[in-house]
Amino acid sequence: MNRPYPALAALLAFCAYTGWTLWASEQSLVAFGLELLSSPDTAQLVIDLYLMAGLACVWMYRDSRSKGRSLVSLLPYVLVTVFFVSIGPLLYIVINGFRRKQPLNGGDAG
Repeated sequence: MNRPYPALAALLAFCAYTGWTLWASEQSLVAFGLELLSSPDTAQLVIDLYLMAGLACVWMYRDSRSKGRSLVSLLPYVLVTVFFVSIGPLLYIVINGFRRKQPLNGGDAG
């Protein structure tokens, strides 16, 4: 069975942690991001993170196009990626992993 259970576990855990940190934070998400960019060492991490997010968006685009899906169907994942970097690609993996049809006999018969 090729279901995306590890990605689902990571998505749920990270969403819960993200939700908790946003709730417990004393500042807005924008203020937090600006604070990270104010120092060269943390700015480097943010730039690195968003470079990887860009690569993930390219991968999601190519994957969705190879499956014949429209660009509009990808838009929610890209928007989530812009604000909550890892959550967008994880959500894409989980939803598309459960959408994939599995063979009835459980594998390739040959």
